[in-house]
Amino acid sequence: MSEIYVVTGAGPVGWTIAEQLADQGNTVRIATRSGSGPDHRFVERVTADVQDPAALRRLMAGATAVFHCIHAAYNAKDWEAELPRAEQKVLAAAKDAGAVVIFPESLYSYSEPGRVMTEASPRSATGGKRGVRTALLAARAVSATHTVSVVAGDFFGPRVLMAHGGERMLSAVLSGKRLQVIGSTRQPHSFTYVPDLAAAMIRAAQAPELWNKVWHAPTLPAITQRQLAASFADAAGVPLKGVSAIPGPVMRLAGLFSADLREIAEMAYQFEKPFVMDSTASEAAFGLKPTPLPDAAAATVGWWRASGAK
Repeated sequence: MSEIYVVTGAGPVGWTIAEQLADQGNTVRIATRSGSGPDHRFVERVTADVQDPAALRRLMAGATAVFHCIHAAYNAKDWEAELPRAEQKVLAAAKDAGAVVIFPESLYSYSEPGRVMTEASPRSATGGKRGVRTALLAARAVSATHTVSVVAGDFFGPRVLMAHGGERMLSAVLSGKRLQVIGSTRQPHSFTYVPDLAAAMIRAAQAPELWNKVWHAPTLPAITQRQLAASFADAAGVPLKGVSAIPGPVMRLAGLFSADLREIAEMAYQFEKPFVMDSTASEAAFGLKPTPLPDAAAATVGWWRASGAK
């Protein structure tokens, strides 16, 4: 018999997890407020609010693992208001169901980002969105429910839109326009291919020896934003017209007049200096390797063109 898995959220991570699980022959319930998700014979799309305990109990009945992949608007205020409360309700319902909860996680909580970040690096960042992520990790660590947090760098891949390696980059590269990035075109930065993150989260759910820890998603060696853009251009068979950078201080100044830019500028430190994660330990523990960049870039460009994304 196939396992029953629950996925909350149908963004690029939740959607990809659901597809991979279903392709393996597992039964998947994917829950969103809109009822969206992959069209697959093993995927049940459920309209539900993860803030509703009764809905969560029904959703998780018989499940062995929950992949909690919901998001909130990209600002600390909404994160503080929504994410901790949702996680606690999901953790409580999963405990009652006897299910482990797998979380995708960012590098925001790392408090020494100037050093290569490993699973052993300190995660005690404070303030803003970084502090919210630190608090979420701390709450998971003391939860009575089994959990795994799988940390990824900035996303790229099919379905990734709102990201530095998403529509901001792909739309310019594929339309033959000059690309502007944040921070620097020359600093190495860790980018994680979303299907590699999904595969690691699924592996973690199926291996109890990996539970109750923080792991890194298999991630390629750090590259510059220019190199990532060039990989997309190569995959698309188009020339890279040019790449320039908006310095962090300029972003922070613009943030004084725009709330949206202020939220992006808060994280500009990640692009002004080397920002590098190491996934050696998790690759060995999970038995997984990151997808080679040419293959990942080709799949990303292929999805982009097929979807008609602009």
